[in-house]
Amino acid sequence: MLKSFAISQIYVLDQGQAVDFYVGKLGLKVKDDQDLGFMRWLTVAVPGDEGHAILLERPGQPIMDDKTAAQVRDLVTKGRAGGHLFFTTDDCRKTYDELRAKGVEFTEEPTERPYGIDCALRDPFGNHIRFSQPTATP
Repeated sequence: MLKSFAISQIYVLDQGQAVDFYVGKLGLKVKDDQDLGFMRWLTVAVPGDEGHAILLERPGQPIMDDKTAAQVRDLVTKGRAGGHLFFTTDDCRKTYDELRAKGVEFTEEPTERPYGIDCALRDPFGNHIRFSQPTATP
């Protein structure tokens, strides 16, 4: 029986640039950064959320051959590689303002929804990111 969810994965084209964005701008922390020889195992996490991490993976070996990796890189660049991350925040508008001040570009401003207030952005590689300030639902 499954016990918990630990790691999700998204593709990035440059892991250094990914750290700059996810840690430097979004405020996540590096959880693991290991050179495995055949790949760099790089995970980030929301501070205080030790049970979950995001693997920032470059398309390539050992998961796929070079031709497939090139195709995936093209899809990532177009925002079509399926990378989606959803975060929560206590104050969506304040978080939006703080991230805009750091140079984060948004695709959707904070918007009232039936489930709360949320907004959208993309990382430098085209992955979709949303964060929401959930409201209590009856």
